[in-house]
Amino acid sequence: MFRFDAVPAAAAAEIRSAVRSLLAERYNDLLPPDRGSRILLKPNLNSYMNALTGNTTDLRILAALVGFLKETGYRRITIGEGTNSGFYRSRISVIERLKVDRLARHFGVAVKDLNYADPFPIEFEDGVTAAVARDCVEADLFINLPKLKTHFENGMSVCLKNLMGCLVGQENKKKTHQSLAANILHINRQVQPHLHLVDAVISMEGLGPTRGTPLKTGMIFAGTDPLLIDLVCARFASFDYRKVRTLAEAERRGLIEARHHAFARAVVLPRTFRFAPPKAGAIANFIHSPKRQKYFLAIRNTPFFNRVCSTRIAGALLYKTGLRQDVFLDEEMAFGSLSVDAARCTSCGRCAGYCPLGLDLPAALAAGSGDSCLQCLYCYAVCPERAIVFGGRPGFFAEQLRQYDGIIRRMA
Repeated sequence: MFRFDAVPAAAAAEIRSAVRSLLAERYNDLLPPDRGSRILLKPNLNSYMNALTGNTTDLRILAALVGFLKETGYRRITIGEGTNSGFYRSRISVIERLKVDRLARHFGVAVKDLNYADPFPIEFEDGVTAAVARDCVEADLFINLPKLKTHFENGMSVCLKNLMGCLVGQENKKKTHQSLAANILHINRQVQPHLHLVDAVISMEGLGPTRGTPLKTGMIFAGTDPLLIDLVCARFASFDYRKVRTLAEAERRGLIEARHHAFARAVVLPRTFRFAPPKAGAIANFIHSPKRQKYFLAIRNTPFFNRVCSTRIAGALLYKTGLRQDVFLDEEMAFGSLSVDAARCTSCGRCAGYCPLGLDLPAALAAGSGDSCLQCLYCYAVCPERAIVFGGRPGFFAEQLRQYDGIIRRMA
């Protein structure tokens, strides 16, 4: 029997309430009786573009979930993610840039880059062996926390696609692309989270997973079957599921049955959206076609081509052609302070609705929030009057401001 829930949630208080009710009332039977059980939370930390861009899992959901588990008495909680190959190769810690490490310290839980985890072998297509983090296989409770977004290679990225972050290191992630949809299904067959909580609070449409447009959709989806959840999310986004490569491949293999479709059609959704599709440029579409991608990857993964692609000029060219979605900026942020310009502030309360820790904003900033602030800059990014002032050097965050500053303030 399928288990599925769709809960409206937009502001921080609503998100906390939704997560707590889901875990305490709807899925409490999945919680291990032993409070010393190993719990793994796997967000989507695809890039250092934060959740407000529609790219990564919202810290408000992560904070609500960790807070609930800690209050329930669980002691061995780990937030784990193996961020994408480009950042791993560039030695950029997305976990630190998104302030997930500070959130973990605030709650007293562990955080782990799964790229460096103890490997556990799994089987891929055509007899290829890959390795996922052993943490994902041996956790007593594994909660998958994907972000709902369009994806120029896969069509959409939700529960199924998010498990690519379980793979250890670049070498194993590269193997996935030899047969992308089939290998993602192989990961999901051999690594099975107990629960999926989908962040559809702010989703992404268009050229995802990094260069799309954020869309405020105000929902959290929960359930135990990733195929079903991904089908419902496609319907929520008015997206043809047959254009989602993982779902199309799953149906071809008989993994999606008539009962999946019947349940997905019957789900009552408060509202639906019409996501813009992920239209890439001509060059990216040509190379990333399933028929040609493996030949491109054979060249791309040679040592010589890797060296060339690591140069600033080649990186800029790859980004312009759409072959690369991310900008791998070396410069870290130098956080100095957050303050409030009283002359600009209208006391609209928007900043408070976006604080992952539920701080009393803007008053806490005026008083000096000290160590309690995660430095995530959610409040700074959403203020419509630009009354929250960032003191410091933006570093890598300048790229998010360049692409999304006006969009986020209007959307929020």
